[in-house]
Amino acid sequence: MSRRGNCWDNTVIESFHSSIKSEEFQYVKYNSLSNHETIDRVNVYMKHYNEERFQEKLGYQSPIEFRGLAA
Repeated sequence: MSRRGNCWDNTVIESFHSSIKSEEFQYVKYNSLSNHETIDRVNVYMKHYNEERFQEKLGYQSPIEFRGLAA
């Protein structure tokens, strides 16, 4: 853990927030969704982000393909 106010601590979550806002909620008015709908959409996006989304750092493969688990 670094000192208070170190911006590098937030880099990973800030990147995730940017991705979810631009990929999942780009065309949605935030106040038009119920809490349940928002939670469902975030959960679906997190599964997509962690398992299916192509990533440059993995040679444009999904994490599942990179680990060799794709059937």
